[in-house]
Amino acid sequence: MIQKNSWRNRSSFGDRFFWFSLAVIISTYITFLVALLFASSFHTSSSSILRLFSQSEIRYALRLSLLSSTVSTLLSLWIAVPSGYYLARCSSPLLKLIEVIMDIPLILPPLVVGMLLLILFQTPPGRWLQSHIPVTYAIPSIIIAQGVIGTAYAVRMMKDAFASLDQREEKVAQTLGCTASQAFWYIAFPAAKRGIFSAAILTWARCFGEFGPILVFSGATRLKTEVLPTSIYLEMSIGNLENALAVSFLMIGVAVLLLLAFRLWGESASIHKPGTAI
Repeated sequence: MIQKNSWRNRSSFGDRFFWFSLAVIISTYITFLVALLFASSFHTSSSSILRLFSQSEIRYALRLSLLSSTVSTLLSLWIAVPSGYYLARCSSPLLKLIEVIMDIPLILPPLVVGMLLLILFQTPPGRWLQSHIPVTYAIPSIIIAQGVIGTAYAVRMMKDAFASLDQREEKVAQTLGCTASQAFWYIAFPAAKRGIFSAAILTWARCFGEFGPILVFSGATRLKTEVLPTSIYLEMSIGNLENALAVSFLMIGVAVLLLLAFRLWGESASIHKPGTAI
């Protein structure tokens, strides 16, 4: 009995120490993040952020950032939803190779992605396309640069979303006469709506903050290819740290609003239940 109580005491102490260690780790990281914002707040103010809207360059960069991120996200989802479903449901021997190729933008340095895009559009097919539609150092290049990175993230998230769904409803529907396409549209797609929404939010945020590929492939020309991340770069290049921080806090504000919308939607959205999709 004494040994059993001693073991319980050691176990209880070990559990307390384990949870205390986890609390120390997470509190340290949270403190670091808060310190980042707190230290930066001394170098800017709310009036500095409000003054940004009086500058035509920043207003243009904000509009272009919002527009390009939205278009890039829609294009990314247009590719990612069917691609994620294919990767989650098919068992092709080439599946691993396909996944590796689609993950390439995730492992390449962003500047390298921009350089590869720049080279691609200097090839004969790329020059032919640009003779009809300006791409390099123009607005389409921003959407392409954001989309290449955003699509890789979206595909990975959509694959996980579809893989987490129970396939029994789809199989039952197909035994009752549904085609694979109908099973996807009427069962899998509605069931994955929360995953699609999450992918859209995170992809949009990734596109909104993209910098490296845009700098190389699109440049940073005022009132032409300037988005908010390149605004920060341009302001810092001329030594205007206050303006750069103000733009940074503007981007943080957009990110916080986006996260709040995601949390609110996530709590109120209905959850798919088996048997309700047919």
